[in-house]
Amino acid sequence: MSKRTAIMGFGNPVRSDDAIGIYVIEKLKKELHDQSAISLLDMGTSAFEVLFQLKGHERIILVDAVVNTCEPVGTLYKVPAEEIRRAPIEDPMVFLHSIKWDQALSYAKKILQHEYPDDIMVYLVAIDNTRLEIELSEAAKSAGDKVVELIKVDLAR
Repeated sequence: MSKRTAIMGFGNPVRSDDAIGIYVIEKLKKELHDQSAISLLDMGTSAFEVLFQLKGHERIILVDAVVNTCEPVGTLYKVPAEEIRRAPIEDPMVFLHSIKWDQALSYAKKILQHEYPDDIMVYLVAIDNTRLEIELSEAAKSAGDKVVELIKVDLAR
């Protein structure tokens, strides 16, 4: 039996490549039907409501955009487990529509307490376009497609 897994996509859907996490969630919704052990969560606009849906999951996978990396757009980062364990901070300041992955983990840890899973993975995609647009660049879409394939491999383990 596979682990009950929550996959969270972050981003602002009207800020071009910043919506990469939402793009990945939409692609996975099309490809992963009949997966009752997997929750696909759009963190773009209702992050706090979604955090409460993490209860009962044994694994969390997050996808978000990252700017100012000095790497080409579409560069993928898989955040090491030790960095993830350091990420949650005690009382992060967030705005309701701009929560990022490390802030979400901080709140998830407070909400889930002893149910907070050890199995957490974060995929970040380098971007530089956060203009007011609803389309992603081809480089960001290509990186998002790679993340979808990597997540499918993760889910099989």
